[in-house]
Amino acid sequence: MFNSIFGTITAKFPQILHLETSSGIEWSLSVSESTLNSLATVGSQARIYTWMYHKEDAMKLFGFSSIEERSVFLDLLKVDGVGPKGALKILSSLPYTLLAEALEQEDLSKLEKIPGIGKKTAQKMLLTLKGKLTLYSENEKSSSKVSVWNDVIIALTNMGYDKKNCETVVEKIAKEL
Repeated sequence: MFNSIFGTITAKFPQILHLETSSGIEWSLSVSESTLNSLATVGSQARIYTWMYHKEDAMKLFGFSSIEERSVFLDLLKVDGVGPKGALKILSSLPYTLLAEALEQEDLSKLEKIPGIGKKTAQKMLLTLKGKLTLYSENEKSSSKVSVWNDVIIALTNMGYDKKNCETVVEKIAKEL
């Protein structure tokens, strides 16, 4: 699978980005409005992180301005009733940092304001993702301590444990070692 595509932006439409690579292939990517707004104008160079959706009757390429946004998109797919289009709509309505904040504060009203998200889906999002979103601050990216233990933290959160609790416990254990 490919991780990202680098090329020249050839067109920007609502939730669609066209990107031409140096090999002459023009890619059509489904993107969130926040990704679209974060990119420079048509004609400029950009790196877009990707995820491909493949189904028996369709193939679609999704693009993201950052690894973190793609990671949150993949986390949203874990919520029962949220598919790729729904996850993209959520990220278009609420940037991933604000989404993480709403989940941590258990702000159902903010989640329910997202178009297409009702009370039940907002509750499912909260139950599935609270404390489990994969977000990295700039300090965490450069910290060797986090990078050494990051796989352990990710594995524990994938098993259903709260991410903050995992970080605290792993940090305590790391100091003892």
